[in-house]
Amino acid sequence: QAQLVESGGGLVQAGGSLTLSCTTSGLSFDDYVMAWFRQVPGQTRDGLAGIAENGYIKYAGSVEGRFTISQDNAKNTLYLQMNDLKPEDTAKYYCAAEKASLFPARWLLLNWDLYTYWGQGTQVTVSS
Repeated sequence: QAQLVESGGGLVQAGGSLTLSCTTSGLSFDDYVMAWFRQVPGQTRDGLAGIAENGYIKYAGSVEGRFTISQDNAKNTLYLQMNDLKPEDTAKYYCAAEKASLFPARWLLLNWDLYTYWGQGTQVTVSS
């Protein structure tokens, strides 16, 4: 059973940076696709960045050029480096995982409803 735990959220001023971590257990990045999502209460969960088992990466247009997804296989940890943060980036951030063998297509990496395993989320608040 895969387990995911996010950390690294907090309060930051606009223009600042944060790095979120997603520590995993029970899975290998060689066999899973991974992604970061965020959600504001009352709104849908938005896909931000995803990375497939073959290294393919997809970003949402709203964060491309500002956010970077990466993973450290030795530490079993997924990261999201976030730069030039804006007040509209305020949300709860989640990491997610799905078995690569069950994932229908890599271009769907940012579709939240294709993921089975989720962390509990970490709050990011960007002040203006």
